[in-house]
Amino acid sequence: MEGLDHVEYLPEPTDKNIVSAVDPAVVGHQVGWRSEVMGWAPLPAEPIVRTRRRALTATNIMGFAVLVSIGMLLWQNDLLIVDLPLEDSEWAFETIGVRELNQQGLTGEGVRVCMVDTGIEFDHDAFDGKSIQFHDMIGTSTEPREYGVIAHGTLMAGILIADEHQSGVAPNVTFAMVAALQDDGSGKNSGLESDVGDAIRWCQFEFEADIISLSLGGTPSMMNEREGDSVSATRQATDNGIYVVAAAGNDGGPDDDGDVAAPGNVPRAISVGATTRSGGIWENSSVGMRNGDGFTRQSPHLKPEIVAPGHQIISTGNDNRWYTSSGTSDSTVFVAGALALLLEANPLLRPNSQSDGSCIDIVKEALMTSAQSIGQGEGHHPYAGYGLLDAQKWIDSIPSESSC
Repeated sequence: MEGLDHVEYLPEPTDKNIVSAVDPAVVGHQVGWRSEVMGWAPLPAEPIVRTRRRALTATNIMGFAVLVSIGMLLWQNDLLIVDLPLEDSEWAFETIGVRELNQQGLTGEGVRVCMVDTGIEFDHDAFDGKSIQFHDMIGTSTEPREYGVIAHGTLMAGILIADEHQSGVAPNVTFAMVAALQDDGSGKNSGLESDVGDAIRWCQFEFEADIISLSLGGTPSMMNEREGDSVSATRQATDNGIYVVAAAGNDGGPDDDGDVAAPGNVPRAISVGATTRSGGIWENSSVGMRNGDGFTRQSPHLKPEIVAPGHQIISTGNDNRWYTSSGTSDSTVFVAGALALLLEANPLLRPNSQSDGSCIDIVKEALMTSAQSIGQGEGHHPYAGYGLLDAQKWIDSIPSESSC
C-alpha cells in the first residue's frame, strides 16, 4: 500500500497466520521485545482453591437413621466441613535437591537477589514478616505493587522467598523487585527493552545485587544488528562478576527459532530451560543450538546451560491465593534460588568491586559438571543443556577455597 513501504510485519505469538504491522521509525520501537519470553507469555495461571467436603458414613442399617439425625445437626452447624490441604510443588524442590540444602541450614542468608518482573503483591500471607526493596519503572509507586495481568512477578517471588504453605528455595535472601513489565491490555505482560536494561542496571548499581533473576526475554539480535539494551546491561553485569540467571524462552517446538531468549544468550548469563514432573523437557522450552550473534559458544557457556522444573508449578498469586504456572520463567527462579544457596555456602564467590567474571566461570563449570543426565546423551544438548539441576552436587563441585 502507498506510504506503508517501510512497515514491517511480525507474526502474532498465538497464531502465525496473523501478523501485526510495526513501524520501526516510531520512537521507542524495539525489535523483538514483545513480552516476557520471546513473545510467549506463561500459560494462564489456574487458581488452586481450598476444597470443602461434607462427609457422612453409615456403618450399618440399624444405626443409619440415628446417624442421619446426628449428621443433620452437625451439618447445620458446619461441623462436618473439612478443609483439604492445598496442593504444593514440593516434588520440584526435592527433584533438584533444594530441600536437602534447606535442611542443612542453607536459606540464602546474606545473599542479595534482585528480580526484574511485573512487580509483587506483597500483602500475600506467604510474605508475612518479609522485607523488600521495590523499584517502580512502570509508575511512581514507592510501595510494592503488582502490574502483571496474572501476577507474574508475585508467582516468581513466591518460588524464591515464600514462607507460608510452601517455603521458597531461598527464603532468607535480601530481596529486591523491579517492576519493568506490565499488562499490555491484551492479556499479556510486556515492556520496553530499554526499561529492562535500566532495571538490570538498577539491580547492579543501586541494589548491589549478587544475583539478578530474569524470568523474561526477547528475540536476540542477529549478526550485524545493534545489541539490545537488556543484553548490554547483562553483559556489563556479568563482566563485573554479577550472576544473571535468565529464562531460555517458551517458543520451543516446530516454530522454535533456534536460539534462547535475550538476554539469556549473553555468554556468562545462565540460561534455563524447563522440565516436567516426569523428568522430560517441557514441550515449549526453547532450543539454544543457534548463535545469532555470529560467535561460536564454548563450554560451559553453551545455551541453555541447565534445565529445572517448570511445568505446573504452584506459587503465590494475587488475592492471597495460590496458582499454577508453567514456563521457563519458573525454572529460572529455581536456579537463581539454588545459586543463592551456593553463594551462602561459598561467600568468597560473591561479587565484589574487583570482580571480573572469573568466578562466574568457576560456578558455571561446576554447574556443567554437576548436572543430572535426563537421557540427553554425552555433553550438551540443545534442549536439555548440560542436564537437570542438582543443587547439592553443584555446591559439592565447587573447587575448595575458590574466590573472586
